[in-house]
Amino acid sequence: MNEIIITFPDGATKNFAAGTSFFAIASSISPRLAQASLAAKVGETLHDISLPCASSCSLQFVTKDSPEGLEIIRHSTAHVLAMAVKKLWPTAKVAIGPVIKDGFFYDIELPEGVKIGENDLALMEGEMKGIIAAAPPVVREVYSRNDAYQAFQQLGETYKEEIISAIPASESISTYKIGQWMDLCRGPHVPTTKFLGIFKLTSVAGAYWRGDSSKTMLTRIYGTAWANKQDLAAYLERLEEAKRRDHRVIGKQLDLFSFHSEATAHPFFHPRGAFIFQQLVSFMRRSNEKYGFQEVNTPLMMSVDLWHKSGHYDNYRENMYFTKVDDHLAAIKPMNCPGHCLVYKNRAKSYRELPFKIAEFGRVHRHEKSGVVGGLFRVRSFVQDDAHLFCQAEDVLPMITMLLTQIEEVYRGLGFEQYHMELSTRPDKYIGELEVWEKAELALKNALEQSGKLYKLNPGDGAFYGPKIDFHLVDAIGRSWQCGTIQLDFSMPERFELSYVSKENEQRRPVMIHRAVLGSVERFMGIFIENCAGHFPLWIAPLQAQIITIGQAHEAYAQKVYDQLSAAGIRGALDTRNEKLGYKIREAQVNKYPYMIVLGDQEVSNGTISPRHSSGKQLTPMTVEQFIILLQEALQ
Repeated sequence: MNEIIITFPDGATKNFAAGTSFFAIASSISPRLAQASLAAKVGETLHDISLPCASSCSLQFVTKDSPEGLEIIRHSTAHVLAMAVKKLWPTAKVAIGPVIKDGFFYDIELPEGVKIGENDLALMEGEMKGIIAAAPPVVREVYSRNDAYQAFQQLGETYKEEIISAIPASESISTYKIGQWMDLCRGPHVPTTKFLGIFKLTSVAGAYWRGDSSKTMLTRIYGTAWANKQDLAAYLERLEEAKRRDHRVIGKQLDLFSFHSEATAHPFFHPRGAFIFQQLVSFMRRSNEKYGFQEVNTPLMMSVDLWHKSGHYDNYRENMYFTKVDDHLAAIKPMNCPGHCLVYKNRAKSYRELPFKIAEFGRVHRHEKSGVVGGLFRVRSFVQDDAHLFCQAEDVLPMITMLLTQIEEVYRGLGFEQYHMELSTRPDKYIGELEVWEKAELALKNALEQSGKLYKLNPGDGAFYGPKIDFHLVDAIGRSWQCGTIQLDFSMPERFELSYVSKENEQRRPVMIHRAVLGSVERFMGIFIENCAGHFPLWIAPLQAQIITIGQAHEAYAQKVYDQLSAAGIRGALDTRNEKLGYKIREAQVNKYPYMIVLGDQEVSNGTISPRHSSGKQLTPMTVEQFIILLQEALQ
């Protein structure tokens, strides 16, 4: 029998007969390792631990404590979920059940008349625990495509049939059985359900099959699974904290914004919410001025011819709104960039005027599907803090470097100390020449590497007109949010025939750089609310100090304090209602005012105030003038 050489992570090698199972190889090292291994990793490919090893390779074993092991646990738990649902509702049809960040989901078509909600999660969990406790093996089987199709056809699993139909006839297909229940999957999976059991089903939602609203609405069941109970408990606590920070709940509680059926997925900002929104815009506007951007304003609706020229009609029209103006088709803008190209082109440019830097807080409209809109995070109308730089090719590197500095400065100024970047390259659907794309991708890569900042490569996720750098903020509870972007574009200047006169007196194409820092101001506001849990920094808080009277005898002094604060530019609120003091204090706490000032006999007598910070810290008594100085220093 042929021998194979296995190289282990520490560099040691060992000979085995060809076809020895990965489990047997692990057992030869340590029976304990074999029992703890979920899978085998050959190079970068994962395999079921029960499979034979056919050739010499570098091999390591995957346990539950590794990222790969955790993914396998989650994937296998998703299969157990589908099996449990089939046991509860035998005529249900299962679709897909992938691993996602921190968990998994499974899309299922339930029998007619069956609707489940979060109250049913415990029922499904109980069924899953029963399956896991029996510790059945998870067995891989391989079929020809036709045999696999017939097997799932007999089971009535129409979604699996559709998936198999798209696979070439020459390919073999793997399935996995837990006991007698079979599912379609590439794997790998745990060898037995004894590795599972530390999980929690978290929510139920609707999802169209393949994301197509014309197809069946399925029930999507979400869950999470972990290697140990401590990690599960910590994750569930993070979920609870996320619920406490939910911007939709805080927005209603603080009267910041609302949504109405008369304008689906379009937020209505109330006075306090509009104030925060404008403060964010003003903060960004000051940064733009510092970095030399001139602000412009372009029309909300423009001829469809413009969108043909820009490429948006061919690549983005399903997300656009159209209307007729004077018998001519027009579109409401989904992006600001084509309008900025027209601004650039309006007057001939010399190389001396480059880089030409313009910015706009432009309202755009995108027809997002009803199933994906939610709160401020996904709306159909929003303001982008767009900017576009038109520069010479030799200036791309310093311009990208400048933008990296600006974006970092803005994020830190808004309380986000951590972020990471992704370089997204050419997608399957793109415009322009391949050579131009490669040139653009290299320019962004060089800028990132010269900046010395860490980044992750995200192949195939660029915009249709150019590669990009995406910025992912990390919030106070460790969640990541994609916000800013820098996109390099050689195609749009070509499409709009943009030019400048070079030093050599020749007509040349400028390079166009797209830049957004906040991204959607609405979405960023939602992230900002959740990051600070509604306890806004003093500079952006709609009301900075709530003045509360204990009784009617203190109203005159309270009015005097209020007037002094207002004259100094401090945004105060006055509560002189004839309500119990405890009620007024609790209401002020719910409203999360940065400072609360309770006025009674002692304060009136001494001509002082005793402010209390929203953190609960009680300040020593001081004069109103001293308090104003304290706040003004904090605002600098």
